[in-house]
Amino acid sequence: MSQTIERILNDQHENYILPFFWQHGEDEDTLRDYMRAIDEANIGAVCVESRPHPDFCGDKWWQDMDVILDEARKRNMKVWILDDSHFPTGFANGAMKDQPLSLARRSICCQKYVLKAGEVLSLDADQVKHPDEKKPGDVEKQIAMMFGGKDESKPQSAFADDRLLGISVHFSDGRAEDLTGLVAEDGTFTYTPQEDGVLYKMNTTRNRGPHPDYINMTDGASCRVLIDAVYEKHWEHYADDFGKTIAGFFSDEPELGNGHLYELHHEMGIGFDMDYPWGQELEAALKAQLGADFARKLPLIWETEGDESQRAKARYTYMDILTRLVEKNFSYQIGDWCRDHGVQYIGHIIEDNGQHCRTGSTLGHYFRSLFGQDMAGIDDIGGQVYPQGEDDNYDLGVFQVRNGEFYHFMLGKLASSLAALDENKHGNAMCEIFGNYGWQEGLRLEKYLADHFMVRGVNHYVPHAFSAAQFPDPDCPPHFYAHGHNPEYKAFGQLMVYMNRANELISGGRHVAPVALLYHGEGEWTGKVLPDEKVARALAENQVEFDFVPFDAFSDKETYHTKIETGSLQINTQKYQAVLVPYMQFMDAAFVSDVKKLTDAGLPVYFVDGKPEGVFDGEISEQVLEENLADAEIIGLADIAEKTKEVADITIAPQDSYIRYYHYIKEDGMQIYMLVNEGKEVYEGSLDLVQEKEKTISVYVYDAWEQKIYASDDKDGKISLRLAPGKSRFLLLAQDAGTDQMLAGAVTEETAIADEAKELAPLHTWKRSTVKSIDYPAFSDAEEVSFPDDYAKVDPEFSGWIRYENTLRAEAGKRYWLEITDAFETVDVYVNDKHLGLQIFAPYVFDLSDALAAGENKIRIEVATTLERQMSSTPDPYGRPKEVPKDGSGITGQVHIYSL
Repeated sequence: MSQTIERILNDQHENYILPFFWQHGEDEDTLRDYMRAIDEANIGAVCVESRPHPDFCGDKWWQDMDVILDEARKRNMKVWILDDSHFPTGFANGAMKDQPLSLARRSICCQKYVLKAGEVLSLDADQVKHPDEKKPGDVEKQIAMMFGGKDESKPQSAFADDRLLGISVHFSDGRAEDLTGLVAEDGTFTYTPQEDGVLYKMNTTRNRGPHPDYINMTDGASCRVLIDAVYEKHWEHYADDFGKTIAGFFSDEPELGNGHLYELHHEMGIGFDMDYPWGQELEAALKAQLGADFARKLPLIWETEGDESQRAKARYTYMDILTRLVEKNFSYQIGDWCRDHGVQYIGHIIEDNGQHCRTGSTLGHYFRSLFGQDMAGIDDIGGQVYPQGEDDNYDLGVFQVRNGEFYHFMLGKLASSLAALDENKHGNAMCEIFGNYGWQEGLRLEKYLADHFMVRGVNHYVPHAFSAAQFPDPDCPPHFYAHGHNPEYKAFGQLMVYMNRANELISGGRHVAPVALLYHGEGEWTGKVLPDEKVARALAENQVEFDFVPFDAFSDKETYHTKIETGSLQINTQKYQAVLVPYMQFMDAAFVSDVKKLTDAGLPVYFVDGKPEGVFDGEISEQVLEENLADAEIIGLADIAEKTKEVADITIAPQDSYIRYYHYIKEDGMQIYMLVNEGKEVYEGSLDLVQEKEKTISVYVYDAWEQKIYASDDKDGKISLRLAPGKSRFLLLAQDAGTDQMLAGAVTEETAIADEAKELAPLHTWKRSTVKSIDYPAFSDAEEVSFPDDYAKVDPEFSGWIRYENTLRAEAGKRYWLEITDAFETVDVYVNDKHLGLQIFAPYVFDLSDALAAGENKIRIEVATTLERQMSSTPDPYGRPKEVPKDGSGITGQVHIYSL
């Protein structure tokens, strides 16, 4: 028998959950109680977040960590540690204030002066030495008003060590001259051009960016400050726990830190008001590659006029060196330290709305920024992903920007792609999840979000968050326990079981993706692009699985284990049968060279919306470019489904753009297909496993929520598929004998009701009672009701448990099912005090048969709400308006009984 199936039947799985556990300096009893609550929620690890703690790496911190580690040892739990005292990672617990200025975070600025022949340009000493004053951005202004009303309308310069990097003049015929030598001894500059031209002045400064007291991500010695201030301190205290109870460290949204706080438009060439990251290693590397007059070539980073090819090369050179330094000095330096000390290093950058390949609040290149980590990380917070949200796009100002296609079709796949392509990640991808959606987020949305990312290949999760602060804590709810006040805490524990079961199935092997989709990051640095999410959407909505592949996989084949063989492109464990390239004005020379090798090997290469104009990292003639790309085909977005159907892994009929799938092969050879319905309607149709048709296999259906395995309904080589919204199923493909005897042969509850069972006369009158979560199970205020019973109309501010009780007369030899058409939100059913399970999506269907006795039986239904209604009357600490709760409470639909 397959080892995978044996583990499923025994409900054996590893822990894949490590929620944030926020520290505020609570007392020992509270910390121990919270470790108990997390453990009893079926979670085997925590990620201790210090952000609210008053004494990080001080005496109180070590006292609190002693308690947490003691509880973790007793409970066989793992502990991860978020690696800084302030958000985002990089503050180094304030240690930068004692470091030499050479390690400080810096920016480079450029000012442009349009010159007319014969007109004198004069700059005084301050104008020469300093860039224009920084002006606050929209986010900075709003935050200043939220936290004290400080007037940020006037720019302020705190540091006096600005430096002139260079002055150069450029003419329309391409000539350029370095004018830095014209700066007088008194620091002034005067120049009279003999012809029209453009003058650029370059300065470096510490007076840009929101966090000048953070480490410089491009500088190895600066990044080492974080290791010394945080990592080494924990090693000094807990060396014996490293690699045992202490599993690793977590970096949260490290940033390059140029530009304005959380500005989402940090693309290259957005204007001369923009500053870009700088540092001593970056300067030395640019000088080594571009020559001593490198500053003369850098204005092309900002410029939007002139030769596009030269701009592309300048921007690529700068960003390539920048992101390689981040990869080496930050990502790898910390990752190597962790691995040398027996622990792992994980985390994520800001990916929001395409930021993953920009500067500012992130690190410039998704793959490079995380290459030194042990998992590929992302996060989803505050309404970024939600049901049917792929077409919700808006730009309404501060914190009100959303690119629905990015969140739904690119975010999750970024993580699973890097996890598959980097041999050191062993297929491990992580998502920080559930945070800051508000108290209205309940198990329905959380289950949807979990499925959304699991079916995209993410297999580790950091739920956000368990907060031990006094209830209610206004900091980024929901909080899953809330000192016992959250009615859905019990259901949350069941969700964790489900997620661990599911993640066990998509870990320890490799996933199957027939298509390689080129990552557009470098293309965006250097010119016009078709964003990857556009192409990814066309693939996902037609059930064609893919990975994002960076150009680095072609330019650094040794690191990525890249091979081009007959009929396949192999990168690490992945084998692709087709390559899709979103339009990029300029591309990597190594990839352009490999296109011909790919097509000669029989792989179709499709350029979506056009081929490139040139390369950004070298010289190539138009003729050679055309020859290399001659056998590749240009297609449109609308052509993708047709062009890729020959390599598709599965097909479904009828077609449905909301059905998602993920194909995974375990180490024991077991093949697994995860299927999720992200739409609003029940899907009924058939599924054809195209690549497995000729093999002798048995196909089983696994319901990871109910922990049941069924024989599949296989007709004419196609598998019948019925999938309700919010539900998931796993197909298990087995080739070993004897499996049938170990698996259940029953049909699902939904299928039995739909196809065979008969509805009984309704139970008209039910007894309803209620209780707050903190007082459960002391129900009170019983009264008779009938359905639907929206308790929100009785008590609009109630959050807690609502119980419904009745009796059912059963006949011997018959089977019975109970169906609840709708409820808010989680539903537990008991028959004769036996718990029959917990469900969170309508229709809620329970098989009552095994718990019933002939004659009268007690039926009890308990519905748990979110905390939204109770919290709706609590003022927002920042004065933000609150929405009126929309969801009801209790059983808002009907209750049906079926028998067979």
